[in-house]
Amino acid sequence: MTSRIAPSADVDDSAEIGDGSSVWHLAQIREKAVLGKNCIVGRGAYVGTGVRMGDNCKIQNYALVYEPASLEDGVFIGPAVVLTNDYFPRAVNPDGSPKSGHDWEPVGVTMKEGCSLGARSVCVAPVTIGRWATVAAGAVVTKDVPDFALVAGVPARRLKWVGKAGVPLLDVGNGEWKCPNTGEMYIETDGRLRPAGEATEEN
Repeated sequence: MTSRIAPSADVDDSAEIGDGSSVWHLAQIREKAVLGKNCIVGRGAYVGTGVRMGDNCKIQNYALVYEPASLEDGVFIGPAVVLTNDYFPRAVNPDGSPKSGHDWEPVGVTMKEGCSLGARSVCVAPVTIGRWATVAAGAVVTKDVPDFALVAGVPARRLKWVGKAGVPLLDVGNGEWKCPNTGEMYIETDGRLRPAGEATEEN
């Protein structure tokens, strides 16, 4: 299996594109970026220098993934999403001189396995989006998002828990939650959620 790159895409020679991946029209993949297997980069999307993506990731049209973002397997980035990389952005230094690449230190967004960002959401780095979490369309994320959390708003706040299927979970009592689609059970402990049967971090 080979990758598919549209003729109008701009993919640097030093970038690594995994087997089965597709880079669509007008997308740009910068130097030393790494895409895993079976990834999709949509029309007009941007993947910055050295960004690392796992397998089976989807970056939709016109999303901007600035370095040093890191994406684990199965991450979804919706249309026109922005992952920032400068906590205190300025075009110029205090003396009025233009900033160069040596005048600031990039900070990144970390996206854990299976998480999703809705259309036009913004992640203000440095933040981590937890496993299988969902960020609603138009949300602005300014702090870390827990695993399996659904967050929305400006700034984004947790509204519900979601399972691996992405739908809100049902509260069945005693700290237990159930996915209405798959029947999978989850356990809430101290404001965090994990699949039933999965060991806690302490264990």
